[in-house]
Amino acid sequence: MWERAEFKCEYCHLPSGFHPAPFQIDHIVARQHAGKTELENLALSCIRCNRFKGPNIAGLDPQSGALVRLFHPRNDKWLEHFRWNGPELEALTPIGRVTIAVLQINNAASVAVRKALHEEGVFGE
Repeated sequence: MWERAEFKCEYCHLPSGFHPAPFQIDHIVARQHAGKTELENLALSCIRCNRFKGPNIAGLDPQSGALVRLFHPRNDKWLEHFRWNGPELEALTPIGRVTIAVLQINNAASVAVRKALHEEGVFGE
């Protein structure tokens, strides 16, 4: 699983070596929504993304207000939904917008960490 995720959070792409807490295994579709504990439903996640995602599988698009599903690391291609603008993650699709909003990927603390890592030349895509 770690190799598949390239040792980074499958949601925000923060490398595991730069996070102070151990990464967690996320049920992409939570067990309470009939998600199974099998490899295809599990994702490597930093503690921040996992905590904010919780059992959520969808959220309200901050632009349209529509209910939209979250990014699914097994079924979706990350680069189709996201791109980096310096230390901030930009959404390219409604799925990207909802995922960034629900997981609070661009909160001030996360952006500050990514900015520092980017300035040191150890983070950036």
